[in-house]
Amino acid sequence: MEQIFENDEYLFPNEETTRNQYQRVALFAIYDALTYIDMGEPVDVQNIVSSLCDSDYEDADYFVKASLIYAIKYKDEAIEAYNAKMRKWTFDRLNRVEQALLLLSYVHFNYVEPNVDKKIVINVGVELAKAYLDNDPAKGKEDYKFVNAILENVLHR
Repeated sequence: MEQIFENDEYLFPNEETTRNQYQRVALFAIYDALTYIDMGEPVDVQNIVSSLCDSDYEDADYFVKASLIYAIKYKDEAIEAYNAKMRKWTFDRLNRVEQALLLLSYVHFNYVEPNVDKKIVINVGVELAKAYLDNDPAKGKEDYKFVNAILENVLHR
């Protein structure tokens, strides 16, 4: 997680926190949960949310809490949906940040805000990908393009 924070203008949520900051916090929360799951440890949702939001769980933002809870609950469903649309690749081969980002997008679209416009969710996913994934055209790495394409193919009502 240190890598994510190094180049980030991340601010802990407060009364002036923007929706974009909460989306980043939700991404970090899902990343943390995936880390616990990969280690075979129980996921302490309240502790993750409280520590990232720097507040009591009850006072934490709904979007962050709902995104984390739904990402855990519907993880297998989301992975199945992504795997069905990936060619020559599988969800488990993606790095954990990319997995967290795709899970966040999936649950945001399908469960947290089921009436949200698909374009908004894709835009958020692409912006997060640009901020946290490998995007060096000189190396032929533009991960945000993969995120854009996979979200376009997976997010359907």
